[in-house]
Amino acid sequence: MIEGDIALVLHAHLPFVRHPEYPEFMEEDWLFEAMTETYLPLLRMMGGLADEGLQFQLTMTLSPTLCEMLADPLLQSRYQRHVTTLIALSEKEVERLAGGPLEPVARMYLQELTSRIELFEACHGNLLSRFKAFQDSGRLEIITCCATHGFLPLMLTDEAIRAQLVVAVRNYEKHFDCRPRGIWLAECAWRPGLEPFLADAGLRYFFVDTHGITHATPRPVFGTAAPILCPNGVAAFARDPISSAQVWSATHGYPAHPSYREFYRDLGWDAPMEYIRPYLHADGFRRNLGIKYHRITGKVPLEAKEPYDPAAALATADRHADDFLYHRQVQIQSLREGIGRSPLLVSPYDAELFGHWWFEGPVFLERFLRKTLLEQNVIRLVTPGQYLQDNPVQQEATPAASTWGRNGHADVWLNQQNQWIYPYLHHAERQMGALARAHRNAEGLTWRALNQAARELLLLQSSDWPFIITQNTTVPYAEKRIRDHFTRFSRLADALERDQIDVEDLESIEGRDNLFSELDYRVYAPQSG
Repeated sequence: MIEGDIALVLHAHLPFVRHPEYPEFMEEDWLFEAMTETYLPLLRMMGGLADEGLQFQLTMTLSPTLCEMLADPLLQSRYQRHVTTLIALSEKEVERLAGGPLEPVARMYLQELTSRIELFEACHGNLLSRFKAFQDSGRLEIITCCATHGFLPLMLTDEAIRAQLVVAVRNYEKHFDCRPRGIWLAECAWRPGLEPFLADAGLRYFFVDTHGITHATPRPVFGTAAPILCPNGVAAFARDPISSAQVWSATHGYPAHPSYREFYRDLGWDAPMEYIRPYLHADGFRRNLGIKYHRITGKVPLEAKEPYDPAAALATADRHADDFLYHRQVQIQSLREGIGRSPLLVSPYDAELFGHWWFEGPVFLERFLRKTLLEQNVIRLVTPGQYLQDNPVQQEATPAASTWGRNGHADVWLNQQNQWIYPYLHHAERQMGALARAHRNAEGLTWRALNQAARELLLLQSSDWPFIITQNTTVPYAEKRIRDHFTRFSRLADALERDQIDVEDLESIEGRDNLFSELDYRVYAPQSG
């Protein structure tokens, strides 16, 4: 007898990075790495299960910025060039390592990269079509995210909040020919008062971190084992902390096992410069190439890492899938006994954990899904949309303000390192609203300039920029993106206010920041009357 449900949720998002002004750009590799190591492996995994006739249930965010990049012809062509280069390197590696202990690993990379490009070409370069096919078959529920992963609780105006949601829904409709039922709020950032915006955008559910539900008002009777309904009927699902920690934990989670592939040791840094230079960008800077020959081994220096054994790693992934399934069965049976009803576990993860950070992650996921469908009858795989359809009556409560970042609130996105961003954001929000109200019926060049100003504001609002600054990773790039988008927005706003639009400048900005072709700036102008 099925005793409870589990919803696996993979949040796939990347900031919009597209630089047509350069022949190649380091930060565009974020997309290419995610495609090679996460999105294509996940599609292959889903395809294998579907070919066996297995009706798995999986939920995935595909953020609007990610969708726009995956559908972009320029980035598609650059990705093909990227993988072709890696295949050439892999062929050279097979020759170099022939007869040695690492030859099987080199052959594995060549085989994997070849399969990636074959699947990419089978999708005609657009992975969204394959994701859509799994949704259409009832196996995958694709949800949206804030348009540019904007951090809603830190926005000043209602118009800015509304735009992040409405633009996201319209973009989803463009790519998937239907409306999304749910949304992953960027960074799981929630505050009471956002629920009317979600309902107005036609969104039925969202996610919060654990404490968003456990500290809800009133306290939910079933804790995180069931969603709650906001007073207007929009549902909130909470992250289950136990299943999350079993995968996420850097010290005790599955990805830290010594048999798994070591992420931080890469051929791009190990190989002699004269050997690796043809496979780097023209600037000659070393970078990760995704070809890694060592396993985690343990808490030892990188140079002491032992050789990677793919067979041993895959066997470990299989054991971990068994372990994860066992613990979810025990957890669900214990919860059912405690709360007196069938519980729901919501297990959300960054999609890039599976494949990019944890190379064996897609295999773990595939084995877990298959075992859950074929080898037990305690747990049912569900999507949140299906769960609400089956269980429409839930407790009414208002989630507490929360995020899933450090310390559970806005600490990562608002601190002494990045607080300087927000006066610029709030100024641009106010100015965009004023421009939209002043030009409700714009046409021609004015229409185009207003739409582009809206794009620049949306891009400026990406929570990725303050996150990068806090994490102290590619800080100069994040700071430059903030300055560039604010400058472009201000230039357009000034031109609109003076009614002196520079056509050449507008065309240049449109060609660079070309996302959201369906955008209508009037989303920033409340309906009259």
